[in-house]
Amino acid sequence: MKSIKLRGIVAAVSGAVLFGAAVPAMADSTDDVINALMAKGVLTEEEGALLMKGRAGEKEAAEAKKKSEIKASFKDGIVFESGDKAFKMSINGRVQADYRDFHPQQNNNQTNTWDIRRAYLGVKGTFYDWIDFAAVANFANGASQNSSAMYEYYMNLRPWEYAQLEVGQFKQPMSLEELTSSRFINFTERSYAAQLAPGIDRGAQLHGIPVKGVTYALGWFNGLGSNINSSAQNFDDNSITNEGKAWTGRATVNIAELMENKDMIAHLGASYSDSQDNNNTSGTANSTTVTLRSEGRGANVFQSAALRDGFDLKRTGLEGAFAYNQFKLQGEYMKAKYENDNGTLTTVKGSTGDSKDIKTWNAALTWLVTGEKYADSYKNGKFDRIRPLNDFNPKSTGGMNWGAWELGLRYTHLDATDWDPVDLSATINGAKFNEAHAWTAGAKWIINPNTRFLFDYIDTSFDCASSTTACPASVDDTEKAINVRAQFDF
Repeated sequence: MKSIKLRGIVAAVSGAVLFGAAVPAMADSTDDVINALMAKGVLTEEEGALLMKGRAGEKEAAEAKKKSEIKASFKDGIVFESGDKAFKMSINGRVQADYRDFHPQQNNNQTNTWDIRRAYLGVKGTFYDWIDFAAVANFANGASQNSSAMYEYYMNLRPWEYAQLEVGQFKQPMSLEELTSSRFINFTERSYAAQLAPGIDRGAQLHGIPVKGVTYALGWFNGLGSNINSSAQNFDDNSITNEGKAWTGRATVNIAELMENKDMIAHLGASYSDSQDNNNTSGTANSTTVTLRSEGRGANVFQSAALRDGFDLKRTGLEGAFAYNQFKLQGEYMKAKYENDNGTLTTVKGSTGDSKDIKTWNAALTWLVTGEKYADSYKNGKFDRIRPLNDFNPKSTGGMNWGAWELGLRYTHLDATDWDPVDLSATINGAKFNEAHAWTAGAKWIINPNTRFLFDYIDTSFDCASSTTACPASVDDTEKAINVRAQFDF
Protein backbone atom coordinates (compact mmCIF):
# COMPACT_ATOMS: atom_id res chain seq x y z
CA MET A 1 0.00 0.00 0.00
CA LYS A 2 2.82 2.35 0.88
CA SER A 3 4.42 1.77 -2.51
CA ILE A 4 1.09 2.40 -4.22
CA LYS A 5 0.62 5.59 -2.22
CA LEU A 6 4.13 6.85 -3.07
CA ARG A 7 3.56 6.12 -6.76
CA GLY A 8 0.33 8.07 -6.54
CA ILE A 9 2.05 10.96 -4.87
CA VAL A 10 4.82 10.96 -7.47
CA ALA A 11 2.16 10.94 -10.19
CA ALA A 12 0.36 13.82 -8.48
CA VAL A 13 3.57 15.76 -8.11
CA SER A 14 4.52 15.04 -11.72
CA GLY A 15 1.13 16.23 -12.84
CA ALA A 16 1.49 19.34 -10.73
CA VAL A 17 4.97 19.94 -12.19
CA LEU A 18 3.68 19.60 -15.74
CA PHE A 19 0.73 21.79 -14.95
CA GLY A 20 3.01 24.32 -13.26
CA ALA A 21 5.36 24.29 -16.27
CA ALA A 22 2.44 24.98 -18.55
CA VAL A 23 1.01 27.65 -16.23
CA PRO A 24 4.01 29.33 -14.49
CA ALA A 25 1.76 31.84 -12.69
CA MET A 26 0.11 28.99 -10.69
CA ALA A 27 3.37 27.33 -9.61
CA ASP A 28 6.72 29.12 -9.54
CA SER A 29 8.83 25.94 -9.51
CA THR A 30 8.82 22.25 -8.73
CA ASP A 31 10.27 23.03 -5.30
CA ASP A 32 7.29 25.29 -4.55
CA VAL A 33 4.86 22.51 -5.51
CA ILE A 34 6.56 19.98 -3.22
CA ASN A 35 6.64 22.47 -0.33
CA ALA A 36 2.94 23.22 -0.87
CA LEU A 37 2.03 19.51 -0.78
CA MET A 38 4.04 19.07 2.41
CA ALA A 39 2.29 22.05 3.99
CA LYS A 40 -1.13 20.57 3.14
CA GLY A 41 -0.16 17.19 4.59
CA VAL A 42 -0.32 15.39 1.26
CA LEU A 43 3.38 14.54 1.65
CA THR A 44 5.21 13.64 4.82
CA GLU A 45 8.50 15.38 5.56
CA GLU A 46 10.38 12.17 4.67
CA GLU A 47 8.60 11.85 1.34
CA GLY A 48 9.15 15.54 0.61
CA ALA A 49 12.85 15.27 1.48
CA LEU A 50 13.19 12.26 -0.82
CA LEU A 51 11.59 14.13 -3.71
CA MET A 52 13.63 17.27 -2.97
CA LYS A 53 16.83 15.23 -3.00
CA GLY A 54 15.95 13.80 -6.38
CA ARG A 55 15.06 17.28 -7.57
CA ALA A 56 18.47 18.61 -6.40
CA GLY A 57 20.22 15.90 -8.42
CA GLU A 58 18.22 16.86 -11.49
CA LYS A 59 19.16 20.52 -10.98
CA GLU A 60 22.86 19.72 -10.71
CA ALA A 61 22.74 17.61 -13.86
CA ALA A 62 20.85 20.34 -15.72
CA GLU A 63 23.29 23.00 -14.52
CA ALA A 64 26.31 20.91 -15.57
CA LYS A 65 24.75 20.35 -18.97
CA LYS A 66 24.02 24.04 -19.34
CA LYS A 67 27.65 24.96 -18.54
CA SER A 68 29.08 22.56 -21.11
CA GLU A 69 26.49 23.29 -23.77
CA ILE A 70 27.90 25.08 -26.83
CA LYS A 71 25.75 27.78 -28.37
CA ALA A 72 26.31 29.43 -31.74
CA SER A 73 25.49 33.05 -32.49
CA PHE A 74 26.55 35.95 -34.70
CA LYS A 75 28.02 39.09 -33.20
CA ASP A 76 30.62 40.69 -35.47
CA GLY A 77 31.69 37.12 -36.24
CA ILE A 78 30.43 33.54 -36.02
CA VAL A 79 30.71 32.83 -32.30
CA PHE A 80 30.67 29.51 -30.44
CA GLU A 81 30.41 29.86 -26.65
CA SER A 82 29.92 27.52 -23.68
CA GLY A 83 27.06 28.12 -21.28
CA ASP A 84 29.40 29.26 -18.49
CA LYS A 85 31.23 31.56 -20.98
CA ALA A 86 34.61 30.05 -19.99
CA PHE A 87 35.17 28.72 -23.54
CA LYS A 88 34.63 30.87 -26.60
CA MET A 89 35.74 30.75 -30.23
CA SER A 90 34.84 32.98 -33.16
CA ILE A 91 35.47 32.71 -36.89
CA ASN A 92 36.39 36.13 -38.26
CA GLY A 93 37.28 37.57 -41.61
CA ARG A 94 37.48 40.74 -43.67
CA VAL A 95 37.67 41.69 -47.33
CA GLN A 96 38.77 45.14 -48.53
CA ALA A 97 38.30 45.66 -52.27
CA ASP A 98 39.96 48.86 -53.51
CA TYR A 99 40.14 50.97 -56.63
CA ARG A 100 42.99 53.50 -57.02
CA ASP A 101 43.29 56.22 -59.64
CA PHE A 102 46.39 58.46 -60.01
CA HIS A 103 47.37 61.63 -61.81
CA PRO A 104 49.98 62.04 -63.07
CA GLN A 105 51.15 58.47 -63.66
CA GLN A 106 54.95 58.39 -63.54
CA ASN A 107 55.86 54.92 -62.31
CA ASN A 108 54.40 51.43 -61.85
CA ASN A 109 53.09 52.17 -58.36
CA GLN A 110 50.81 54.84 -59.84
CA THR A 111 48.91 52.54 -62.15
CA ASN A 112 45.13 52.86 -62.01
CA THR A 113 44.06 49.52 -60.62
CA TRP A 114 41.55 47.34 -58.80
CA ASP A 115 43.07 45.62 -55.80
CA ILE A 116 42.15 43.21 -53.03
CA ARG A 117 43.90 45.19 -50.33
CA ARG A 118 43.28 42.66 -47.58
CA ALA A 119 41.51 39.30 -47.33
CA TYR A 120 41.77 37.91 -43.81
CA LEU A 121 40.28 34.76 -42.37
CA GLY A 122 41.02 33.38 -38.93
CA VAL A 123 39.89 32.17 -35.54
CA LYS A 124 40.09 33.81 -32.15
CA GLY A 125 38.98 32.51 -28.82
CA THR A 126 39.30 32.01 -25.07
CA PHE A 127 39.92 28.82 -23.08
CA TYR A 128 39.37 28.43 -19.33
CA ASP A 129 38.23 32.05 -19.16
CA TRP A 130 41.81 33.47 -19.17
CA ILE A 131 43.80 31.98 -22.08
CA ASP A 132 43.22 33.89 -25.33
CA PHE A 133 44.47 32.79 -28.75
CA ALA A 134 44.33 33.89 -32.38
CA ALA A 135 45.41 32.55 -35.76
CA VAL A 136 44.73 34.84 -38.72
CA ALA A 137 45.76 34.44 -42.36
CA ASN A 138 45.92 37.05 -45.12
CA PHE A 139 45.10 35.67 -48.57
CA ALA A 140 45.42 38.96 -50.47
CA ASN A 141 48.21 39.00 -53.08
CA GLY A 142 49.28 35.46 -52.26
CA ALA A 143 51.11 35.71 -48.95
CA SER A 144 51.67 38.28 -46.29
CA GLN A 145 54.81 37.21 -44.48
CA ASN A 146 57.68 35.12 -45.81
CA SER A 147 55.81 33.07 -48.44
CA SER A 148 53.17 32.20 -45.86
CA ALA A 149 49.64 33.48 -45.59
CA MET A 150 49.89 33.56 -41.79
CA TYR A 151 49.54 37.11 -40.56
CA GLU A 152 48.95 37.00 -36.83
CA TYR A 153 49.07 34.13 -34.36
CA TYR A 154 49.53 34.39 -30.63
CA MET A 155 48.60 33.17 -27.18
CA ASN A 156 47.69 35.66 -24.45
CA LEU A 157 47.68 34.59 -20.80
CA ARG A 158 45.22 36.81 -18.90
CA PRO A 159 45.11 35.78 -15.22
CA TRP A 160 44.49 39.44 -14.35
CA GLU A 161 43.48 42.40 -16.51
CA TYR A 162 46.40 44.42 -15.14
CA ALA A 163 49.07 41.79 -15.91
CA GLN A 164 48.89 39.76 -19.14
CA LEU A 165 51.55 37.92 -21.14
CA GLU A 166 51.28 37.68 -24.94
CA VAL A 167 53.58 35.43 -27.01
CA GLY A 168 53.67 34.84 -30.78
CA GLN A 169 53.47 37.01 -33.88
CA PHE A 170 51.50 40.22 -33.37
CA LYS A 171 51.86 44.00 -33.58
CA GLN A 172 54.54 45.68 -31.52
CA PRO A 173 52.98 48.22 -29.12
CA MET A 174 53.56 51.46 -31.00
CA SER A 175 51.31 54.08 -32.71
CA LEU A 176 47.57 54.52 -32.10
CA GLU A 177 46.90 54.41 -35.85
CA GLU A 178 48.97 51.27 -36.41
CA LEU A 179 47.40 49.40 -33.48
CA THR A 180 43.88 50.35 -34.59
CA SER A 181 42.63 47.68 -36.99
CA SER A 182 42.58 48.59 -40.69
CA ARG A 183 38.81 48.02 -40.45
CA PHE A 184 38.38 51.07 -38.24
CA ILE A 185 41.03 53.64 -39.28
CA ASN A 186 39.95 57.14 -40.38
CA PHE A 187 40.92 56.80 -44.06
CA THR A 188 41.70 54.05 -46.55
CA GLU A 189 45.43 54.18 -45.76
CA ARG A 190 47.39 54.96 -42.63
CA SER A 191 49.79 57.90 -42.38
CA TYR A 192 53.61 57.98 -42.62
CA ALA A 193 53.79 57.73 -38.81
CA ALA A 194 52.22 54.27 -38.94
CA GLN A 195 54.65 53.30 -41.72
CA LEU A 196 57.56 54.16 -39.44
CA ALA A 197 56.10 52.11 -36.55
CA PRO A 198 57.44 48.53 -36.29
CA GLY A 199 54.20 46.67 -37.10
CA ILE A 200 53.86 42.88 -36.92
CA ASP A 201 56.80 40.99 -35.38
CA ARG A 202 57.59 37.88 -33.38
CA GLY A 203 58.20 38.16 -29.66
CA ALA A 204 56.57 38.51 -26.24
CA GLN A 205 55.07 41.38 -24.29
CA LEU A 206 53.80 42.12 -20.81
CA HIS A 207 50.74 44.34 -20.98
CA GLY A 208 47.56 45.23 -19.16
CA ILE A 209 45.01 47.70 -17.86
CA PRO A 210 46.06 48.69 -14.32
CA VAL A 211 43.01 50.95 -13.93
CA LYS A 212 40.14 51.70 -16.27
CA GLY A 213 41.36 54.26 -18.82
CA VAL A 214 45.09 53.42 -18.52
CA THR A 215 47.04 50.88 -20.59
CA TYR A 216 50.68 49.80 -20.81
CA ALA A 217 52.75 47.34 -22.85
CA LEU A 218 56.44 46.38 -22.88
CA GLY A 219 57.73 43.79 -25.34
CA TRP A 220 60.88 42.08 -26.60
CA PHE A 221 60.88 41.23 -30.31
CA ASN A 222 63.07 39.99 -33.15
CA GLY A 223 63.26 43.60 -34.32
CA LEU A 224 62.48 43.00 -37.98
CA GLY A 225 58.92 44.48 -37.81
CA SER A 226 56.81 44.22 -40.97
CA ASN A 227 56.92 47.99 -41.51
CA ILE A 228 60.71 48.17 -41.88
CA ASN A 229 60.06 48.05 -45.66
CA SER A 230 63.16 46.04 -46.35
CA SER A 231 63.77 43.51 -49.09
CA ALA A 232 65.81 41.62 -46.49
CA GLN A 233 62.80 41.28 -44.18
CA ASN A 234 62.08 37.68 -43.33
CA PHE A 235 60.24 36.17 -40.37
CA ASP A 236 61.48 32.64 -41.05
CA ASP A 237 63.72 31.49 -38.17
CA ASN A 238 66.01 29.73 -40.66
CA SER A 239 66.71 32.99 -42.49
CA ILE A 240 66.94 35.58 -39.71
CA THR A 241 70.49 36.96 -39.51
CA ASN A 242 69.60 39.77 -37.12
CA GLU A 243 71.22 38.99 -33.77
CA GLY A 244 69.98 42.22 -32.20
CA LYS A 245 66.51 42.46 -30.74
CA ALA A 246 63.96 45.22 -30.18
CA TRP A 247 62.54 46.56 -26.94
CA THR A 248 59.25 48.37 -27.53
CA GLY A 249 56.95 49.98 -24.99
CA ARG A 250 53.78 52.07 -24.98
CA ALA A 251 51.62 53.72 -22.34
CA THR A 252 48.27 55.49 -22.79
CA VAL A 253 45.72 57.30 -20.67
CA ASN A 254 42.18 58.39 -21.49
CA ILE A 255 41.56 61.24 -19.07
CA ALA A 256 37.86 61.35 -19.95
CA GLU A 257 37.47 57.69 -18.96
CA LEU A 258 39.20 58.34 -15.63
CA MET A 259 36.61 61.10 -15.07
CA GLU A 260 33.82 58.69 -16.15
CA ASN A 261 32.75 61.02 -18.95
CA LYS A 262 31.12 58.72 -21.51
CA ASP A 263 30.67 61.43 -24.15
CA MET A 264 34.36 62.33 -24.48
CA ILE A 265 37.77 60.90 -25.34
CA ALA A 266 40.94 62.61 -24.08
CA HIS A 267 43.57 60.08 -25.15
CA LEU A 268 47.31 60.70 -24.69
CA GLY A 269 50.00 58.16 -25.43
CA ALA A 270 53.75 57.75 -25.80
CA SER A 271 55.84 54.89 -27.16
CA TYR A 272 59.51 54.06 -27.67
CA SER A 273 61.32 51.31 -29.56
CA ASP A 274 65.03 50.46 -29.59
CA SER A 275 65.95 47.93 -32.25
CA GLN A 276 69.54 46.75 -32.70
CA ASP A 277 70.79 45.40 -36.02
CA ASN A 278 73.01 42.34 -36.41
CA ASN A 279 76.18 44.11 -35.17
CA ASN A 280 78.10 43.05 -38.26
CA THR A 281 80.97 45.54 -38.56
CA SER A 282 82.08 44.52 -42.05
CA GLY A 283 81.11 47.95 -43.38
CA THR A 284 79.47 46.61 -46.54
CA ALA A 285 76.01 47.65 -47.64
CA ASN A 286 73.31 45.01 -47.33
CA SER A 287 69.92 44.94 -49.00
CA THR A 288 68.12 46.76 -46.17
CA THR A 289 66.49 49.98 -47.36
CA VAL A 290 63.97 52.36 -45.81
CA THR A 291 60.95 53.02 -48.04
CA LEU A 292 57.89 55.19 -47.40
CA ARG A 293 54.99 55.07 -49.84
CA SER A 294 52.54 57.91 -50.43
CA GLU A 295 49.36 57.92 -48.37
CA GLY A 296 47.47 57.36 -51.62
CA ARG A 297 49.43 54.08 -51.96
CA GLY A 298 51.18 55.38 -55.04
CA ALA A 299 54.80 56.46 -55.54
CA ASN A 300 57.54 56.09 -52.96
CA VAL A 301 58.00 59.54 -51.46
CA PHE A 302 61.23 58.45 -49.76
CA GLN A 303 63.69 55.62 -50.32
CA SER A 304 67.13 55.32 -48.78
CA ALA A 305 70.19 53.84 -50.39
CA ALA A 306 71.19 50.42 -49.04
CA LEU A 307 71.95 50.67 -45.32
CA ARG A 308 75.16 49.24 -43.98
CA ASP A 309 75.29 46.48 -41.38
CA GLY A 310 75.62 47.51 -37.79
CA PHE A 311 73.01 50.24 -37.32
CA ASP A 312 70.52 50.67 -34.51
CA LEU A 313 67.01 52.01 -35.04
CA LYS A 314 65.43 54.10 -32.30
CA ARG A 315 61.80 55.20 -32.68
CA THR A 316 59.87 57.68 -30.55
CA GLY A 317 56.13 58.22 -30.88
CA LEU A 318 53.59 60.62 -29.38
CA GLU A 319 49.85 60.30 -29.99
CA GLY A 320 46.65 62.07 -29.05
CA ALA A 321 42.93 61.82 -29.74
CA PHE A 322 40.32 64.24 -28.43
CA ALA A 323 36.64 63.70 -29.14
CA TYR A 324 33.35 65.09 -27.96
CA ASN A 325 30.20 63.34 -29.15
CA GLN A 326 30.48 63.19 -32.98
CA PHE A 327 33.65 65.32 -33.45
CA LYS A 328 37.22 64.00 -33.19
CA LEU A 329 40.74 65.43 -33.55
CA GLN A 330 43.47 62.81 -33.80
CA GLY A 331 47.20 63.19 -34.41
CA GLU A 332 50.62 61.56 -34.09
CA TYR A 333 54.31 62.43 -34.13
CA MET A 334 56.93 59.85 -34.99
CA LYS A 335 60.72 60.06 -35.14
CA ALA A 336 62.91 57.26 -36.46
CA LYS A 337 66.65 57.53 -35.86
CA TYR A 338 69.08 55.27 -37.75
CA GLU A 339 72.25 55.28 -35.68
CA ASN A 340 75.72 53.71 -35.85
CA ASP A 341 76.14 51.10 -33.16
CA ASN A 342 79.92 51.63 -32.82
CA GLY A 343 80.29 55.35 -33.55
CA THR A 344 82.63 55.00 -36.52
CA LEU A 345 80.94 52.90 -39.16
CA THR A 346 79.05 54.85 -41.81
CA THR A 347 75.31 54.51 -41.53
CA VAL A 348 74.41 54.42 -45.20
CA LYS A 349 76.22 53.81 -48.43
CA GLY A 350 78.27 56.87 -49.42
CA SER A 351 77.49 58.87 -46.27
CA THR A 352 79.78 59.68 -43.37
CA GLY A 353 77.19 60.76 -40.79
CA ASP A 354 76.77 58.90 -37.53
CA SER A 355 72.96 58.98 -37.63
CA LYS A 356 70.03 59.87 -39.88
CA ASP A 357 66.57 60.97 -38.73
CA ILE A 358 63.13 60.73 -40.30
CA LYS A 359 60.38 62.78 -38.64
CA THR A 360 56.68 62.95 -39.44
CA TRP A 361 53.51 64.33 -37.89
CA ASN A 362 49.84 64.39 -38.85
CA ALA A 363 46.53 65.75 -37.65
CA ALA A 364 43.07 64.53 -38.69
CA LEU A 365 39.67 66.07 -38.01
CA THR A 366 36.62 63.82 -38.45
CA TRP A 367 32.88 64.32 -38.01
CA LEU A 368 30.17 61.69 -37.64
CA VAL A 369 27.45 63.55 -39.50
CA THR A 370 24.65 61.21 -38.42
CA GLY A 371 25.24 61.73 -34.68
CA GLU A 372 27.06 58.61 -33.49
CA LYS A 373 29.59 59.17 -30.66
CA TYR A 374 33.30 58.37 -31.01
CA ALA A 375 33.50 57.49 -27.31
CA ASP A 376 31.36 54.42 -28.03
CA SER A 377 34.02 53.12 -30.45
CA TYR A 378 37.07 53.61 -28.17
CA LYS A 379 38.35 50.72 -26.09
CA ASN A 380 41.58 50.10 -24.16
CA GLY A 381 43.84 52.59 -25.93
CA LYS A 382 42.63 52.20 -29.53
CA PHE A 383 39.56 52.67 -31.71
CA ASP A 384 37.09 49.93 -32.48
CA ARG A 385 33.85 49.48 -34.40
CA ILE A 386 31.43 52.35 -35.07
CA ARG A 387 27.83 51.18 -34.89
CA PRO A 388 25.27 53.27 -36.80
CA LEU A 389 22.34 54.59 -34.82
CA ASN A 390 20.22 53.23 -37.67
CA ASP A 391 21.50 50.63 -40.13
CA PHE A 392 20.94 51.28 -43.82
CA ASN A 393 17.85 49.34 -44.90
CA PRO A 394 16.55 49.78 -48.46
CA LYS A 395 13.52 47.61 -47.61
CA SER A 396 12.40 49.57 -44.56
CA THR A 397 8.66 50.25 -44.52
CA GLY A 398 8.90 53.09 -42.01
CA GLY A 399 11.08 55.36 -44.13
CA MET A 400 14.61 55.01 -45.46
CA ASN A 401 17.47 54.58 -42.96
CA TRP A 402 20.86 55.67 -44.30
CA GLY A 403 23.32 54.16 -41.81
CA ALA A 404 26.20 56.32 -40.52
CA TRP A 405 28.18 58.94 -42.46
CA GLU A 406 31.59 60.34 -41.55
CA LEU A 407 33.62 63.16 -43.14
CA GLY A 408 37.32 63.67 -42.52
CA LEU A 409 40.33 65.84 -43.37
CA ARG A 410 44.00 65.00 -42.63
CA TYR A 411 47.29 66.84 -43.10
CA THR A 412 50.64 65.02 -42.95
CA HIS A 413 54.23 66.27 -43.12
CA LEU A 414 57.23 64.00 -43.71
CA ASP A 415 60.71 65.40 -43.04
CA ALA A 416 63.74 63.33 -44.09
CA THR A 417 65.97 66.31 -44.97
CA ASP A 418 68.67 64.78 -42.77
CA TRP A 419 69.30 62.44 -45.72
CA ASP A 420 71.43 63.97 -48.49
CA PRO A 421 71.10 62.94 -52.17
CA VAL A 422 73.98 60.49 -51.78
CA ASP A 423 71.97 58.72 -49.04
CA LEU A 424 68.96 58.20 -51.30
CA SER A 425 67.73 56.03 -54.14
CA ALA A 426 65.71 57.49 -56.99
CA THR A 427 61.97 56.81 -56.78
CA ILE A 428 60.54 58.52 -59.91
CA ASN A 429 62.56 58.86 -63.13
CA GLY A 430 65.82 59.63 -61.35
CA ALA A 431 64.28 61.95 -58.75
CA LYS A 432 65.32 61.63 -55.10
CA PHE A 433 62.86 62.98 -52.53
CA ASN A 434 63.42 63.68 -48.83
CA GLU A 435 60.32 65.68 -47.85
CA ALA A 436 56.57 65.41 -48.51
CA HIS A 437 53.28 67.13 -47.66
CA ALA A 438 49.90 65.45 -48.06
CA TRP A 439 46.25 66.42 -47.70
CA THR A 440 43.57 63.73 -47.49
CA ALA A 441 39.83 64.41 -47.70
CA GLY A 442 37.54 61.47 -47.07
CA ALA A 443 33.95 60.36 -46.79
CA LYS A 444 32.86 57.11 -45.15
CA TRP A 445 29.49 55.40 -45.43
CA ILE A 446 28.90 52.80 -42.69
CA ILE A 447 25.75 51.03 -43.80
CA ASN A 448 25.82 48.62 -40.84
CA PRO A 449 28.42 47.59 -38.22
CA ASN A 450 30.03 45.13 -40.64
CA THR A 451 29.88 46.92 -43.99
CA ARG A 452 31.31 50.24 -45.11
CA PHE A 453 32.42 52.21 -48.17
CA LEU A 454 35.28 54.74 -48.14
CA PHE A 455 35.99 57.52 -50.65
CA ASP A 456 39.30 59.41 -50.31
CA TYR A 457 41.09 62.12 -52.28
CA ILE A 458 44.83 62.48 -51.51
CA ASP A 459 46.96 65.38 -52.78
CA THR A 460 50.70 64.86 -52.16
CA SER A 461 53.63 67.11 -53.01
CA PHE A 462 57.22 65.83 -52.91
CA ASP A 463 60.33 67.93 -52.28
CA CYS A 464 63.53 66.87 -54.01
CA ALA A 465 66.80 66.61 -52.15
CA SER A 466 68.85 69.76 -52.86
CA SER A 467 70.77 68.71 -55.91
CA THR A 468 70.40 69.36 -59.63
CA THR A 469 70.87 65.70 -60.47
CA ALA A 470 68.39 64.66 -57.76
CA CYS A 471 65.60 66.76 -59.27
CA PRO A 472 65.25 66.19 -63.03
CA ALA A 473 63.09 68.86 -64.65
CA SER A 474 60.96 66.18 -66.33
CA VAL A 475 59.62 64.87 -63.03
CA ASP A 476 56.30 66.12 -61.67
CA ASP A 477 56.65 66.52 -57.91
CA THR A 478 52.94 66.02 -57.14
CA GLU A 479 50.61 63.05 -56.93
CA LYS A 480 46.83 63.26 -56.90
CA ALA A 481 45.04 60.05 -56.00
CA ILE A 482 41.48 58.81 -55.59
CA ASN A 483 41.04 55.75 -53.38
CA VAL A 484 37.73 53.90 -53.10
CA ARG A 485 37.15 50.92 -50.82
CA ALA A 486 34.33 48.45 -50.24
CA GLN A 487 34.76 46.58 -46.97
CA PHE A 488 32.96 43.73 -45.24
CA ASP A 489 34.13 42.12 -42.02
CA PHE A 490 32.75 39.66 -39.53
